[in-house]
Amino acid sequence: MSELSSYSCVLLLVVLGLSAGSCCYGFGTFGFDIHHRYSDPVKDFLTVDALPAKGSLEYYSAMVHRDKIIKGRRLATANDQTPVTFLDGNETYRLSGLGFLYYANVSVGSPALSFLVALDTGSDLFWLPCDCSSCVQGLSTADGQTIDFNIYSPNTSSTSSKVPCSSDMCEQQKRCSSSQSNCPYQILYLSNGTSSTGVLVEDVLHLTTDEDKTKAVQAKITFGCGKVQTGSFLNGAAPNGLFGLGMDNISVPSTLANENITSNSFSMCFGRDGIGRITFGDRGSSYQGETPFNLRKSHPTYNVSITQINVGGNAGDLDFSAVFDSGTSFTYLNDPAYTFISESFNNMAIEKRHTSDSSDLPFDYCYDLSANQTNFTYPVVNLTMKGGDSFFVDDPIVVVSLKSGDLYCLGVVKSDDVNIIGQNFMTGYRIVFDREKMVLGWNPSDCYDIEANTLPVRPPTAVPPAVAVNPEATAGNGNTSHISGASPPMANQSPKMKTLSYALIVALIPFFALI
Repeated sequence: MSELSSYSCVLLLVVLGLSAGSCCYGFGTFGFDIHHRYSDPVKDFLTVDALPAKGSLEYYSAMVHRDKIIKGRRLATANDQTPVTFLDGNETYRLSGLGFLYYANVSVGSPALSFLVALDTGSDLFWLPCDCSSCVQGLSTADGQTIDFNIYSPNTSSTSSKVPCSSDMCEQQKRCSSSQSNCPYQILYLSNGTSSTGVLVEDVLHLTTDEDKTKAVQAKITFGCGKVQTGSFLNGAAPNGLFGLGMDNISVPSTLANENITSNSFSMCFGRDGIGRITFGDRGSSYQGETPFNLRKSHPTYNVSITQINVGGNAGDLDFSAVFDSGTSFTYLNDPAYTFISESFNNMAIEKRHTSDSSDLPFDYCYDLSANQTNFTYPVVNLTMKGGDSFFVDDPIVVVSLKSGDLYCLGVVKSDDVNIIGQNFMTGYRIVFDREKMVLGWNPSDCYDIEANTLPVRPPTAVPPAVAVNPEATAGNGNTSHISGASPPMANQSPKMKTLSYALIVALIPFFALI
C-alpha cells in the first residue's frame, strides 16, 4: 500500500513460556489483558527504576516525542459467537516507562513463545523480531539486571510456514524473484531512519474464550518476521513487536473474522489505573454511544465525525473528522478545533497560565499549581459525535512535575494535518471497533467489570457548577469513577494523581510508517 500507517512502540518486558492449546472450531469472542507500559503493576514487576517517574518532565516529554514520530504517518457478540482473547488473559497494561501505550502478552508458535506487544489501532501488520541481525535482545535495568526478550524463529516452531509471493497477502510482489519466494515486507518510518524489514510468515496465535477461559483456540495468522529493525526500534521503541489492529485484511481482527472464529469486531478498555482489556468478537451493548466510521477506499481507518465541542458549557459547532488511535498517547487537533478547545479551556482556568523559556514542554496551555495546593478545578470537555451521541472526556488534563513545582496542562497538542483522538481521551471507556456495522461504540467502564457503567453516556442537562473528585479515585483505583454523578461543566482533581516527567514527553513521538 502507498498509504502511511502508524505502528506503536512496543517493549517486551515479560517473557513467558506457554504450551499450545487444543484447537476449537466454534465461533467465539477471545480477549486478553492489555497493559499500559507506564502502569505501576508492570513497572513494579520489572523493577525498572531507571524509567522516568510519573509526572516528571521527562515522562511527558518522552510520550509526546513518540507521538510526533508516529503521527507522521497518515492514519490515513452476535448470535452464538463467544468472545475470545489472548491465552495469557484479556488484561492489558499501560507501561509508564515505555511510551504511554497499552501492551498485551501474546503467545505465538509451537511450542508457544510469549511476547509483550503494543496494541495499535492505527496500523494493520502484526510483526515480531525474528531471526534478527539488527534488533533489541533484552532490557537492562538500573540495578544491573537483564530481562531477555523472546525472539521468534520459524525454524523452531513446528506450526510455522512461509508466505509465498503468490499469496494474496503479499503486497510487495514486485520485490520477489519468483512466485514461490518468501514474501518480503518493509515498513519505512518517516522519522530518524526507523524501519522494520523481513518476510511474512504464518503461524498460530494462541487464544482462549473470554468468558470462562476453558476453550483454547489456535488461530492461523499472517504476520511479519522482522529480521532488521533500525532507528528508534533499537532505542526503546517497539523492540519486541507491534500488534496492528487496523481494517486491512492482514490484521489479526480481520483474520479472525474471515476464518469465522469471531464476529468482525473487537473492544479495548482503557482503565484509569493503567489496566485495560481487549476482547475479539465483542460488539458492545445496546446502550452504548455510537457513531459511523468515515471509510476511505484506499486505506480505511477508524475515522469518525465530530460535530460539536463543548468546554465547560461553551459549545462550538465544529464539523471535523478524527481518527481514534490507541497508538497515540495524547490527542492531536488542528484548527479550528484546536484553537476553540484550547482558548475555551484557558478562559475558564482558575490558575495562572504557566510561562516558560523551555521549548521542550509539548503542551501550549499549562497552569501553575502552588506548593501546598491539593486540588484544582478545570472545565469538562464533551465531544458530540455524528448521530448526536456525546463522548465525555473523562480526563483531558495531565499533571507535569518540574523542579520549580507542579503544573497541569490540557492534554491536547496542535496538529498540522490529521486529527487524532489519543489514549488520554479514551481513558475510562470501553471502546468498540465494530467493523460489521462500521461504527465506533463507547461505554463508560472501569475495565474490571466490563459492563460497569461508571460514567454517564448521556448526563442530565442540569448539572452542578463543580464536582469534587476523590483524589484516591483519580490516583489509580480502578473500582471508582473519576467523576461521580453527572458530568459537570467543571471538575475538581488532585494534582498528585498522574504527574509525568517532562523529558519523557519529548521522547515519545509517534512513528509514521510508509508501507
